[in-house]
Amino acid sequence: MAMNGLPGSVLFACSENSVRSPMAEALAKRLYGQAAYIDSVGVRASDVDGFVAAALDELGIDAHRHHAKTFDDIDPSSFDLIVTLSPEAHHQALEVTRGTAAEVEYWPVPDPSVVEGTRDMRLDAYRRMRDQLMTRLKVRFGAPSGPSV
Repeated sequence: MAMNGLPGSVLFACSENSVRSPMAEALAKRLYGQAAYIDSVGVRASDVDGFVAAALDELGIDAHRHHAKTFDDIDPSSFDLIVTLSPEAHHQALEVTRGTAAEVEYWPVPDPSVVEGTRDMRLDAYRRMRDQLMTRLKVRFGAPSGPSV
């Protein structure tokens, strides 16, 4: 384990690798990309949600080229920590890491894609998720050692 409890490799997982996990991956790479290997997957794979890209654009993070992956596309045992962001992903992560040293943590994060309303109301839900994830990352792994975000 590196300083601040940051593992050498972290995998973020959600249901479709289109909303919560790519957001967490992008934020974690911005914060800790030099210090850890960071990736994300879904139980299923869907294209990245446009609101995720928009909310990250506001921080100068480009998520437009994110390619969704599933657990089948990676070796779960090669990660020190898997952070699951949906109940479905948590169940899958526990299955695929049985008998491995990988730790699994569940961070319940509401799915902003279920919010209805105007574009602004919907984007606000994604901003809340973004900010919630950013806070959670810093609390769990410590402040990044590089330039501040």
